[in-house]
Amino acid sequence: MSADGVGTEHGDGGADEPGWDVDPDDESGVAVVAAVGRQIKGWRESAGLRAGEFGASIGYGEDLVYKVEGGRRIPRPEFLDRADEVLGAGGKLAAMKRDVAEVRYPKKVRDLAKLEAKAVELEAYHHHNINGLLQTEEHMRSLFASWLPAYTQDEMDRVVAARLARRAIFERDPLPSLSFVQEEVTLRRPVGGALALRRQLERLLEVGQWRNVVIQVMPTLRDEHPGTGGLIEVLRFPDGSAVGRSDGAFSGRPVSDPKQLRILGLRYGMIRAQALTPGESLAFIEQVLGET
Repeated sequence: MSADGVGTEHGDGGADEPGWDVDPDDESGVAVVAAVGRQIKGWRESAGLRAGEFGASIGYGEDLVYKVEGGRRIPRPEFLDRADEVLGAGGKLAAMKRDVAEVRYPKKVRDLAKLEAKAVELEAYHHHNINGLLQTEEHMRSLFASWLPAYTQDEMDRVVAARLARRAIFERDPLPSLSFVQEEVTLRRPVGGALALRRQLERLLEVGQWRNVVIQVMPTLRDEHPGTGGLIEVLRFPDGSAVGRSDGAFSGRPVSDPKQLRILGLRYGMIRAQALTPGESLAFIEQVLGET
């Protein structure tokens, strides 16, 4: 997952770069941002304001105004709020926050979130890190901080916001069935330090007691199991179709062919059978918490 960051230079009107770069390979995102930019330009010209004057009136630099109007920069929500007020758009520009809300996230994450929003079942085995849906924000930030090349603060905010937005899967109605299997090592790695780990373990205990969520732990002492090839993720949909992927199968690419999905289902089913039961797993997590 990647994100485009911005700087914090200051011009006559204030912060000059308070937005996100547009990914040129994200065709739908490019179209949305371009449409928003044209609307802002149209309102500005109708108000008889030059770009510099408009920027100064909303607290941003002229360069940013041109970038937003030209569809080369994704405006932040506060930019649209201030523009709406200054240009007297009566809420029409502010309403565009809904249009750019998803575009600010990397396309890969948006596509995943859309699939998760339709799924009735999720099966996920993770071996290196705690599943992103189960992570606390503190854990996310500590995890991303260790990646190289290093994220800027704006990049960090962007990828964290994208991951947090995926938590909507826990709030859907009807509730989907969510199954997670975590390797023991992911519960013991002190990402962010001991206190951060404690809060992460507490989060797992909380989520693991929700009626539509099952969390299981694969003990390190298991001498072998089908998950040693890497993570496995499967999403199943109301019409009976599904999509899945695994590091250890099909070159890691997403698959939807029933024969390939049966292979992933067989592996995940065996992993669940070899892992601790849900009750044993929660007790194990509580034990690790007490040792932390």
